[in-house]
Amino acid sequence: MTVKTRFAPSPTGFLHVGGARTALYSWLFAKHMGGEFVLRIEDTDLERSTQEAIDAILEGMEWLGMDWDEGPYYQTKRFDRYNQLVDQLLAEDKAYKCYCPKALLDELREEQMAAGVKPRYDANHPKIVAANAAATEDSAFCIRFRNPKEGTVVFEDKVRGRIEIANSELDDLIIRRTDGSPTYNFCVVIDDWDMGITQVVRGEDHINNTPRQINIYEALGAPVPEFAHCAMILGDDGAKLSKRHGAVSVMQYRDEGYLPQALLNYLIRLGWSHGDQEIFSMEEMINLFSLESISKSASAFNTDKLLWLNNHYIKTAEPEYVAKYLQWHLDQKEIDTANGPKITDVIGLVGERCNTLIELADQSRYFYQDFSEFEAGAAKKHLRPVAKDALALVLSKVEALEDWNTENLHAVIADTCTELEVGMGKVGMPLRVAVTGQGQSPSVDATMMLIGKERVVNRITMALAFIAEREANA
Repeated sequence: MTVKTRFAPSPTGFLHVGGARTALYSWLFAKHMGGEFVLRIEDTDLERSTQEAIDAILEGMEWLGMDWDEGPYYQTKRFDRYNQLVDQLLAEDKAYKCYCPKALLDELREEQMAAGVKPRYDANHPKIVAANAAATEDSAFCIRFRNPKEGTVVFEDKVRGRIEIANSELDDLIIRRTDGSPTYNFCVVIDDWDMGITQVVRGEDHINNTPRQINIYEALGAPVPEFAHCAMILGDDGAKLSKRHGAVSVMQYRDEGYLPQALLNYLIRLGWSHGDQEIFSMEEMINLFSLESISKSASAFNTDKLLWLNNHYIKTAEPEYVAKYLQWHLDQKEIDTANGPKITDVIGLVGERCNTLIELADQSRYFYQDFSEFEAGAAKKHLRPVAKDALALVLSKVEALEDWNTENLHAVIADTCTELEVGMGKVGMPLRVAVTGQGQSPSVDATMMLIGKERVVNRITMALAFIAEREANA
């Protein structure tokens, strides 16, 4: 039997961290088993579902690289199928019409809560029986599933082990509303059956739905999939994950300069482990993943660890991979890389110093764009009259340099130090500020090599003019 998993978000909001982790676990298990992964949009909540949220979910999945084998399917396009099976259950007396008005149900619910009783629909309550008996052909009604009254529902959760719920704890849930629309718990069962889903990976907040859904599977004679319910993600303060912890749209992580690989590596470790290993390639994630290794305990979201992982991938991933995602940030900052070094060379030089792609884009700017001002603090400290001779000598040497490479540029700096009988800092620091406009950069010889001869000459000339003006105003 082919393993088939699914990710089935509701388009009432963006794809957030919890949803992305659920999608990742489902996706990895399908890949690990050589199976298929289905994307389904559960949009039966017509009032809250939006096209904007659908687009954001699809964009988030694509950015993360979690490709789907089937879909996206939309529940709103399957109403005929749901209604066909509702009618079948009605005909088999496994479902029935309920005419009880909402006001009465609310009244009974309040009474049960006041009495300390678990609120649930009781088809035998005298008031409900009376309401159904008084109904006419014109009365509004919903359709309720006739849940078994005896016995228990037992299933082996791949994360939590054996779970057993007495049918007496479950009520006759609505499967079609008075407006004719089918409900979530029913649609999910039909979709997973029709789509051949073999494993359902979802959050622990769905555990209460599972026994109800299993009873519907069995009433329809449908195979019951395996279930894996993942623990929730908490903030690092132990509170429920919120926007201040990072429960934001996945695409905000793109906007903040994270690589998809870093976020995926971080998400897999939020509730899954393989020994003490922290860094996983995609191949390792796929090869090592199992549902049984998912933790039963809640996980804490830690932004510092995510940032550490992001820095790791910026430093160690193939420059071409980093460049693919860096380009979006360069475009946002209107940095045109057409006239300058290869962006992969800049990444190789600057990347180690950057925690995010935003930082990397900012640190890439001086390789491609000229500047009219020097960083104030760096200029005040290093572009002083005492640096004039060193910069002038370097300028004459680089202008005469025919073979522009890092080795020769290093020799230029070293020779300048020797001729002027000064330390490397007396030459290197003013030169760094002159050619980058700021006080920090990678090794100045390698930086100059990538900036290029014409820009280096122009910028040193500009720095000398800055010093002369500063001298004149002293």
